[in-house]
Amino acid sequence: MSLNSLAVYCGSAMGRNPIHADATRELGQAMVRRGIDLVYGGGKLGLMGLIADTVLDAGGKAYGVIPEALRSHEVAHMGLTELHHVADMHQRKAKMTQLADAFVCLPGGIGTLDELMEAWTWNALGYHAKPFCLLDIGGYWQGFAQFCDTVMAEGFMSEGRRAQLLVAPDVETALDMLVDATEKASAGPVW
Repeated sequence: MSLNSLAVYCGSAMGRNPIHADATRELGQAMVRRGIDLVYGGGKLGLMGLIADTVLDAGGKAYGVIPEALRSHEVAHMGLTELHHVADMHQRKAKMTQLADAFVCLPGGIGTLDELMEAWTWNALGYHAKPFCLLDIGGYWQGFAQFCDTVMAEGFMSEGRRAQLLVAPDVETALDMLVDATEKASAGPVW
């Protein structure tokens, strides 16, 4: 399996630090240069809207998945390559997982954490073998990564499970790590 589509989890706000918007634009442009389609939550606000607009403006494809409750609040991005409408958040995450070859997290809040944790849990349960990475621009994800280290140290997570959570300091490293992990996942499990 190669990395043809990437689910990007990120905030529906821009955040206070402009480096996050800069990284979002850089990610979108790098994805298009590498021929990687965007799969994301389908919104037009915040980093979500920015990643979609960047990919589309660079000539790439952007596939959104939005639940009915958010579509009715007029936050759906109507200029996408394709916008999938689903009933709820559970269906959104399932559809995004179906459409994507891997996952990356830009800064975000509880929705981003929810998406990441479900992708990780589904991987642990064997529902998919797709890799996931935190794009740790400006150290945004360091506290979360440290918490995962604590969970492992306390015996609630194995070293192997913890190693699945890739952490990259920049866009190109994140994409390289995901390409490598995607290729390894297609070769089958390593015991």
